[in-house]
Amino acid sequence: MSASLFPVFVVGLLGSVHCAGMCGGIVGALSFAPRRPGAGATVIALHPVAAAPAAVNVAAYNLGRIASYMTAGALAGGIAEGASALSGLPLLQAGAYWLANVMLVAMGLYLMGAWSGIAHVERAGQWLWRRVQPHLKRIGPPDTPGRMLAAGALWGGLPCAMVYSVLVTAMLSGSAVSGALTMLAFGLGTLPMMLALGLLGARLRGWLGLPAVRIACGALVLGFGALGLLRAAGGLPPSWLHTLCLTTGVSP
Repeated sequence: MSASLFPVFVVGLLGSVHCAGMCGGIVGALSFAPRRPGAGATVIALHPVAAAPAAVNVAAYNLGRIASYMTAGALAGGIAEGASALSGLPLLQAGAYWLANVMLVAMGLYLMGAWSGIAHVERAGQWLWRRVQPHLKRIGPPDTPGRMLAAGALWGGLPCAMVYSVLVTAMLSGSAVSGALTMLAFGLGTLPMMLALGLLGARLRGWLGLPAVRIACGALVLGFGALGLLRAAGGLPPSWLHTLCLTTGVSP
C-alpha cells in the first residue's frame, strides 16, 4: 500500500462504526445470534440447515462488497483520466479535494452526533438504491457463498456518505487503476469491523452504539478532514501530512 492510501484505509477503519447501522443487519444475520425484533437495519432470514458456515458467508459478502467499491473507484478514476486533457482539470481537482475533506469533517460530526447534515447526501443517493434493491430479492435466501457474494456486490450501492467522500478521492487519483486501489484500501479498512459484525452480530452493534465509541471515532475522522482542509489552505507543511491527508494522487 502506498503512503497516500494509508489515510483512506484509516478513514474506512474509523468510519466503519457507521457500517454497523447501514450494513450490520445483513452481516449480523450470518452469526445466527439471538436478535430482538428491529435490532438491525436489515434482517435476512437464513436457513441454518442449508447455510454455509457463517465465516464463509461473511467472507463472501465482504468480497462482493469490496469488489463493488473497486468497480465504482475504477469508473470514477477512469472518468478523471479521460478528462485529463481538459485545461480546467487542475481547478476541478482542487475543488474535489476540498469537497472530499469537507465530507470527512461532516461525517465526523455525524458520527459524534453533533450534526446530521451529511444525511442529506445519503438521501440523494436513494435513486440508485431504489434501482439496486429489487435485485436483492431475486438472489434468493442468502444461504450459500455465491448468493452472499452477489448480495455483497449489490449492497455496495447502499447510499453512504463515507463511501461517496472516498469516491471523490478515487476520482482525484487520476486513473482507473488508482481509483480501484483507493476503494480497495477503503474497503480493507472497513473489513475488520464488517467481519466482526458478521461473526458477533448484535453484541458488537450494541457496543458500537455507545456514545463514547462513536464520539471517539467521529473525532478522529473529523481530524483527518480538518488536516486535509488546513493543508489545502496552505496552513500546514505538506511533507509529513502526505501520510495523514487525502491526496490528489494515488500511486499504484
